[in-house]
Amino acid sequence: MTGIISGEGKNGKAGYIKSWYMFLPFFYVFIGLFLLFPVNKLKAQTSLPVIPLLDSRDIMFRQYMADVEEARRHIFAQRGSSREAIDLLTIYIYTIREGDDLLRIAARSNIPISSLASLNRLSNGDDLRTGMDLLLPSMPGIFIPERPGSDLEYLISSARIDENRGIHLTIPREGYSERFLFIPGDDFTPTERIYFLNRGFQFPLRDFVLTSNFGQRINPITGTQTMHRGIDLAAPMGTEVYAVRSGTVIDQGFDALLGNYIMIQHDNNWVSLYGHLSVVNVNLHSRVSAGSFIGRVGSTGQSTGPHLHFELIQNGQNQDPARLLRLFPGAASH
Repeated sequence: MTGIISGEGKNGKAGYIKSWYMFLPFFYVFIGLFLLFPVNKLKAQTSLPVIPLLDSRDIMFRQYMADVEEARRHIFAQRGSSREAIDLLTIYIYTIREGDDLLRIAARSNIPISSLASLNRLSNGDDLRTGMDLLLPSMPGIFIPERPGSDLEYLISSARIDENRGIHLTIPREGYSERFLFIPGDDFTPTERIYFLNRGFQFPLRDFVLTSNFGQRINPITGTQTMHRGIDLAAPMGTEVYAVRSGTVIDQGFDALLGNYIMIQHDNNWVSLYGHLSVVNVNLHSRVSAGSFIGRVGSTGQSTGPHLHFELIQNGQNQDPARLLRLFPGAASH
């Protein structure tokens, strides 16, 4: 009978040594893989610790805050490399409760909104839903997904295409995992912050004058009081109109009131509407990206002069575009 341990030598020793050498190639392969793919604290997390309550009375929350404080001291002292800093990163889970918002959670956890948003792949604060699991990192920084999926993620990724400070991470989720490039201590740029805070909507015009707000008003044509479901942005005839967000054209044509119009379906049940156009530059069911040219300002339909009538609708309810685009009363133009 032969075997690895028993061997075939006179006293079994020679066979044992011979068999042991057979495993040397596998040993060297293992060492090579270990050096090529170093194991860090985060990758060792097969299940993430859960924080039931964002309160100092909760033992897991106290542990999380201790981890945050240690990681912040390391980053602000600017000691060591990104790989050394990553050993201090731990990911926790918190389930969103009724009344929670991202600003409150960021303040309680002492972690920037940019870190929470990029790790959880949120395009804006409206993406937060009661009952969803939010990942809480113990270290501030920007998480760039291996495969960007939203306009904000493409913006973050393209701005850091030559980034050499980051480290690649595999972060476990429920039933799957995701890969990110994590840049410790990084934050949103001013452009990214504005993009996130205005719900990911860009401006439909580059230059304009706000001439009519959302809400009740006297119709300039009929002289009667009616509900104005959008805002009017005056601009020269032929001014280019842009999609405020990526999406799909779900309707376009001519209406007696709106004139030439376009409707675009976006994520999170948002729809944008563009009216009184002189030119429509998209086809029905076509896919458009944020900021793409879709038409030109006109005065078709019920209109007193060249302008863009612009609406934003979520779940069938019209919302105030001026609020979502950060156009406040008294601000005449962008």
